[in-house]
Amino acid sequence: MSEDKIINIIGGGLAGSEAAWQIAARDNNIRVKLYEMRPHDMTPAHKTENLAEVVCSNSLGSENNLEQNKISASGILKEELKLGNSLILNCAESSRVPAGGALAVDRNKFSSLVTQKILKLENVELIRGKVNKIPEGVCIIASGPLSSPELIEDLSKLIGENYIAFFDAVAPVVTKESIDFNKAYIAGRYGRGDDYINCPLNKDEYLNFYNELINAERALPHDFEKNLYFEGCMPIEALADRGRDTMRFGPMKPVGLPDPKTGREPWAVVQLRQDNFEGSLYNIVGFQTGLKWGEQKRVFSLIPGLEHAEIMRYGVMHRNTSLNAPAVLDKYLRLKDFNNIFIAGQLTGVEGYMESTAMGLAAGLNALRLLNNQELISWPDETVIGSLIRYLNTASAKHFQPMNANLGIFPALDVKIKDKKLKALQIRERAVTSAQKFWESFNE
Repeated sequence: MSEDKIINIIGGGLAGSEAAWQIAARDNNIRVKLYEMRPHDMTPAHKTENLAEVVCSNSLGSENNLEQNKISASGILKEELKLGNSLILNCAESSRVPAGGALAVDRNKFSSLVTQKILKLENVELIRGKVNKIPEGVCIIASGPLSSPELIEDLSKLIGENYIAFFDAVAPVVTKESIDFNKAYIAGRYGRGDDYINCPLNKDEYLNFYNELINAERALPHDFEKNLYFEGCMPIEALADRGRDTMRFGPMKPVGLPDPKTGREPWAVVQLRQDNFEGSLYNIVGFQTGLKWGEQKRVFSLIPGLEHAEIMRYGVMHRNTSLNAPAVLDKYLRLKDFNNIFIAGQLTGVEGYMESTAMGLAAGLNALRLLNNQELISWPDETVIGSLIRYLNTASAKHFQPMNANLGIFPALDVKIKDKKLKALQIRERAVTSAQKFWESFNE
């Protein structure tokens, strides 16, 4: 193994782990130095020293169901990652827990499995400790939304102040045995499966909960003058601030969830999803929060069925950092003015576990090609990965906001299709076909 063939990866999250795997598993002559600051320096959200620890929801998004014509961008992305032998996707599938049409994981099993697989790679050196200065040579920065201030400061010396900061929040996790099933019931929306626990509220209960929520004491952030929340991870109290019924059209939507005791849909519903393999822990879906811990206990106990819920992990608000991608990244996920430095994961400006993983895979493959003096690869626009990278390159730098995978970012189909399900099927077929051709060409 040549000493001069080294790729440094900063950050052992989903993207960093995926990048390390893609590089090391494809080329034994490349030495990967994977830096992870935990456990020496912990973040407000992380709990373990494992690689790829998931700290928000334990759901990695929906999966496609071709038999029922249920197609999503998240499901297509998983198909693309499977074609690329994604470490993160493989480990997620091996540690999955029931979640209806979504892929959800036992957090500890998942991150432990990723860590074990990375440690088994002989050409990967896992280095525990904070990186304050970007290393020389080919480097992938995948330090995530909770990057250390020192690293971001060093990065800002290269790109200026072209990055944005916003706040993200984590939902509480409770024990299943502490849920009152005299009030709660198990059901999937529209009768699809039985993977969720549902806590129904009548109108008076909902209004009481709403009033207490909007007046509850919050753990306000201090290091920014204003809060910028990503829409997909909006704290429940911030959502409630938008109006009395906003939650009822969001995470507390009762449609398709009739209470078996009455046979009717309740005024509102709070759903809980399995959080670990054993099924002893459940997270409150859509209830990311920045309330003070005592207030979480008080306010969430107003939900029928959760009066005596034992909270094993309180919701927390934490600082997220993301680059202004259109201003600073090229189509290969490199800094425009520093072609040896790649950015991966949420730092690129994507949102979501699988999206971050995809950016790790893309950055890893091109970092490998760069070091081997090969032509860098561009992803087909018709794929989810290509569409995300295109968004990062072409969005307005002035108004840039982080983006999830969604059907709206794909290029238009050649033929207009009004039927949404049929349109989604066509987008999926085109994306998978394009991805298959891409990987066939790449592997040659």
